[in-house]
Amino acid sequence: MKPIVALVGRPNVGKSTLFNRLVGERMAIVDDTPGTTRDRLFGDAEWNARIFTVIDTGGIDPTHGGRTPLSTGSAEFVDDIRTQAQAAIQEADAVLFVTSGEDGVTEPDREVAGILRRMQRKQPDGTFQPPIFMVVNKCESRDRRDAAPEFYELGLGDPYPISAIHGTDTGDLLDDLVASFPEQVGEEEDENIKIAIVGKPNAGKSSLLNRLVGEDRVIVSPIAGTTRDAIDMQIEFGGLPITLIDTAGIRRRGKIEKGVEEYSVVRSLKAIERADVSLLMIDATTGITAQDAHIAGFIKDEWKSCVVLVNKWDAIEKDGTTMNAYTEKILNDLNFVSYVPILYISAKTGQRVEQVMPLALRVQEERLARLTTSKINEIIHRAQDAHPHPTHAGRGLRMYYGTQVRSDPPTFMIYVNEPSLMHFTYLRYLENQIRAEYSFIGTPIRIVLKGRRE
Repeated sequence: MKPIVALVGRPNVGKSTLFNRLVGERMAIVDDTPGTTRDRLFGDAEWNARIFTVIDTGGIDPTHGGRTPLSTGSAEFVDDIRTQAQAAIQEADAVLFVTSGEDGVTEPDREVAGILRRMQRKQPDGTFQPPIFMVVNKCESRDRRDAAPEFYELGLGDPYPISAIHGTDTGDLLDDLVASFPEQVGEEEDENIKIAIVGKPNAGKSSLLNRLVGEDRVIVSPIAGTTRDAIDMQIEFGGLPITLIDTAGIRRRGKIEKGVEEYSVVRSLKAIERADVSLLMIDATTGITAQDAHIAGFIKDEWKSCVVLVNKWDAIEKDGTTMNAYTEKILNDLNFVSYVPILYISAKTGQRVEQVMPLALRVQEERLARLTTSKINEIIHRAQDAHPHPTHAGRGLRMYYGTQVRSDPPTFMIYVNEPSLMHFTYLRYLENQIRAEYSFIGTPIRIVLKGRRE
């Protein structure tokens, strides 16, 4: 699995700018107002041939003030921002503690450093995990770089003076960062079909797992965040060996406050990487949320198959149009995975739970399906005849032939005269034409273009 690196620190030190620098695209909103980043953002970065996942977190502001107080509009989120950053630290393989050379060491920096030291875990060899890298950002000038040693007082090792906005001196930081990752080892081959149960906390994941295995093998609680770690459960269904992966929300000490459910995706991300099929659980009583959409996006980004389970359906007042309206809402909010099947269940009462495993296994079968080369060529030529690709500056795209080069997920290679001429909307049209022939229900499909000369 890819190592996870968390960016943490007080607000307005440039974490989102560094995130954009590392992942190579502007995924995070960058703004001078402290507290702009509230939800964690995830992206993959690569350095020295090591790929790792970067988590951008909201700023930890223990004092609600200091030299960079949260804006009035964001102050109400400070506890949740702290919680999500702490959750990222718990799951991280390394932490980049970002500070500002423009401001120097501040009292919020000292308190964040204290939080980080308390959350490190001492290992048998005497080292502490995760390793923490002291990043001093905004060091565009020599004076700021020369002043960086003052950050030694935070007790977190050597400071790395950088400029995230310009990329200055980030190379040494990244060299040491990837060197701290554990050695890559091949995972044992697991022939089981791996099905992950994912979703925000308190959606009913553990209750569903208990229903599927037929006994209370995991703790079930109405308090969001009860399950701390991912749990693998080996079962057999229809003669097939299956590994069920239960995932956790944030474990939070004390009272679970409003909004915490929105900030739990790290363990879901890890489980999705390992799974063949993900069961995305949505709480019918709260409706689909932005966090549900985030998790669905991770599933698509990892090219995994998916079933949407709308849980707690027994708690919804219904009439003859309720299910259709709910389905329309889900398909609208998750339009980027419109191929996923939706099943309305109640893990509490067992309503339709008996349909979950057959549907998941059907989706897995679709993931492994293959089309013949003759069928693929029939599809693309029929599509091209019905709706030719628009020309660009007098140049037109021509598709010669295609073939399925792999399954898991289904991947199609189409040979064309010039790949750069292909418009993404036409790719979507081709995908729809393929699905019209064979639905590949619940499964993403890849279309790869190759120039005739390549």
